[in-house]
Amino acid sequence: MTDHAAGGLALHHVAEGAPAPVDRVVLVHGFTQTQAAWEPVAARLRDHWRLVRVDLPGHGGSAGVRAGFAEAAGLLGACGDRAAYVGYSLGGRLCLRLAVDRPELVRALVLLGASPGIADPAARAERLAADEALAAGVERDGVAAFLDRWLAGPLFATLPPERAGLPERLANTAEGLASALRLLGAGAQAPLWDRLAGLRCPTLLVAGARDAKFAALAAEMAAAIGPAARLALVPGAGHAVHLERPAEVTKLLDGFLTDHLAAPHDQQPPDPPIPGRNPT
Repeated sequence: MTDHAAGGLALHHVAEGAPAPVDRVVLVHGFTQTQAAWEPVAARLRDHWRLVRVDLPGHGGSAGVRAGFAEAAGLLGACGDRAAYVGYSLGGRLCLRLAVDRPELVRALVLLGASPGIADPAARAERLAADEALAAGVERDGVAAFLDRWLAGPLFATLPPERAGLPERLANTAEGLASALRLLGAGAQAPLWDRLAGLRCPTLLVAGARDAKFAALAAEMAAAIGPAARLALVPGAGHAVHLERPAEVTKLLDGFLTDHLAAPHDQQPPDPPIPGRNPT
């Protein structure tokens, strides 16, 4: 296990799998998780790819890191360098921000149950207030009580308890989770909808077929991105698709990564130029 320092901050991560020069794949978890949440998928990928599993700010080994949304995306890129990035939910939002800010680092992008943020200012303000209430709740009640409520919500109605990864979630701190809600929540994020058309890296948008909200968002994102995007819905799965259906998700990932990363480095064409875009 190693830490990566950038600008005085450090993200904890685990590097494993096939040795260099095999292509690197960065796995980025969701809210209340840690890098350990990827184990059911990593176990099926590590023989073929060089994996980097990152603990996001406020989580796991990065529990003490405090970073705003754009800064956290930058720390992620400093940790993973040039690679394929795979992010779930919060991790997907950060991977997307990295892809639009630093396209030269993102060779391919996979987003699971993710969104580009909340476009409507009023709705975003409501979410910011809701995230503040959640942050105050975890600080008041502690991690265990907070997770009882969080995992009982409709977003995880199809997630079997034995696959929720409760022990690794419980290892998080109330202070870290509260900071993640305040600094990295969807209410605090500048929306990225108007930057999607500038994405040029191959992009796979994954959602559970039973996760109606995020399946619809994935389809909308694919349309906004254009020819570089591919949509995949996993039958029978809800929001935590990589936990509910790890074998199916691994098959999707392995096929997508093989298609877009398997060419030898000296035979890969240069990345297409990225049109200049004003940051959000």
